[in-house]
Formats: sequence, C-alpha cells, structure tokens
Amino acid sequence: MTIIHPLPKIDIMPLSSIRETRPTALLTGRTAWATVGSMFNLPLVVQAEPHTANRAFLDDLASGLPEQVQVIYAVGGGLVADVAKYIGYKNHVPVVIVPTVLSVDGFFTGIVATRDRGTVVYQDTGPAEKVILDWDVVRSAPAQFRGTGIAEILSMVTGLLDWRYAAERNRNTELERYQPWAAQLAAGIAQQAFKIAKAVGEGRVDALRNLLDLICMEVQLTNQLGHNRPQEGSEQFFAYAIEPKVARDRGVPFADLIGPGILISGALHGQDIAPIRQTLQAAGIPLDKLNDQDMIDTLKALPSYVRQHNLPYSILNDIDIDEQRAYDLLRRTGLGLSFHG
Repeated sequence: MTIIHPLPKIDIMPLSSIRETRPTALLTGRTAWATVGSMFNLPLVVQAEPHTANRAFLDDLASGLPEQVQVIYAVGGGLVADVAKYIGYKNHVPVVIVPTVLSVDGFFTGIVATRDRGTVVYQDTGPAEKVILDWDVVRSAPAQFRGTGIAEILSMVTGLLDWRYAAERNRNTELERYQPWAAQLAAGIAQQAFKIAKAVGEGRVDALRNLLDLICMEVQLTNQLGHNRPQEGSEQFFAYAIEPKVARDRGVPFADLIGPGILISGALHGQDIAPIRQTLQAAGIPLDKLNDQDMIDTLKALPSYVRQHNLPYSILNDIDIDEQRAYDLLRRTGLGLSFHG
C-alpha cells in the first residue's frame, strides 16, 4: 500500500486564541515555554522536555504516556515536534504543533527522523493534526533560530546534485529514480530561498510567510514522490555523521549542522559556494558552531559512514577524504576557524 501524506492543517493566529479542552500532554523546551507558556492555557495531564530523538528514548516516552491523554502538544522547535509525532503515532493520539521558530520542515512532514545506531532512521508517523503559527512569536525569536528552516530549502541545491549524480551512474533505486520534472520544481523552490534570505534574517513577516510557503511546497513535493532525494544528499549525511560528536546526548539545532554540510557538499561537487554561504549567513544561520577537529574527523570517516549505513548514493560513495583533503575543504568553505586564509 502506498500512502501520500497531506500537509497538516495550518492555523495562523495569535496563541492567545488557542482553546483546548482535551486532556493534554505537553512536550516543550525550557526556553520556548518560558517565552510563550503564559499566552495560552492547556488542560495538562503531563509535561516533558525531551532532549534527544534517540529511538530508545522515544519508545520509553511513548510507553509512559498516561491513558487519559487525548492530544499531544509540541511547543518549540523541531525536536519536540518530532518527539510528539512519534509518541502520537505509537499511541494513536492526535498531535498539535506550535512552532516558536520556523526552523525545520519536520513541523509539516509525515515522518520523524529518529536516531538509531549512529544515524538517522525515518519513521513514518503521518502528519500532525494541526500546526499553529503566531507570526509575532516567530519574528520575535532570536535571529539564529527563527528562520533557519531556510537551510532545509537550500539543501535542495546540493541534494539535487547528488540525486542527479546517482542517476548518471544508475545507482538510484526504482522508487527514487531521477525525475526531471521534480528536479526542476525543486530547483525553482530552492532559487526562491536566495531571494528572501536577507528579509528572513531581519524577521520580516512577509519573508517568513514566503519561507513557510517554500517549506510546504518542498514537503508536498517529497510527499508526492515518496522519498526525500531532492533535498537529502551528502549535505544531510555530513549532518547525520557529526551530530553524535556535538550533541553529547542533547538536542542540537539542525541548522548548525546542515548549514556547514551544504557548503561542504557544494565544494565536493565543484560549485561556487560563495552565494550559498552569503545566503545562509543573511538568513541568520550560524556557520561557526562546529569544532574544527570534529569536522575533520567526520569528513575523514564520511565515505565509509555512508556505505556502512547504506545511505542513498551520492558523491561520497566515490571519493576518499584523507586529512589533507579535509583541511582543504575547511579552507575552501571557510568553516574551520583555524584554517582561514
């Protein structure tokens, strides 16, 4: 059976307008709840602050959901949204997501990126019942968080390169076969990110609304295709591989990982990465959060990592990265703080 997930219902309204009567489980982060918790009331049964998307941890939370809970609210960023969707799926309970930042496409997808055995493993959960967006909340968030979902759109730039690279070598599966019409649509979506990045970084609501539209278009395209190849390539694989080194069993903003990954992937494909770098920075995405040695160690191990975890075919399947090449990549991308110049 093939299921093409829809987008969740999206309500754009003040959080003070939320009226919830169902017994509620709340998943949130400390900062997010301190910021918006006083704006609306929920009939809480239980509240938790998840710190990881590790599958064993998620299963433990799911098994402990009180029976009287009739809805799960996720208030905050991408981690709490993923955890809520997973727990809701396991318990057949609807989920309402209240983003305080527009940081990931996972608010709108029907899958959850769990962490298991050192990599990302997708779980099909279906989309949330509803996503509630309050633009006053989103635009007031810190610049390094509020619009970082633009990185999900920019990952199409390099994701498409890897998808086509695999097609040219006849290495895509039948399900993930390269489709020029889909690649053209994805490229058009990605191109718009370059145009709105500065305004997103400034917190302009019109630009954030445009970003929402682009994310929804990207999600619906991958829903239709049944896979993520247009926006999942070597840039994502770098993020997956380095995350255990930097997370230390705590959640880490995905943009901190995927932004550098996009630059590295672009460099591996021989692209001019200056416009991408400028766009990431204009949108407020930090590029200086990763330790030099963590990046070098990750790059050296990355080709074997993608083969070990049987990740979709990309340029990483056909290269080796030794210490010198890792240094060169950091210099070219301007990522390594010790290797500028």
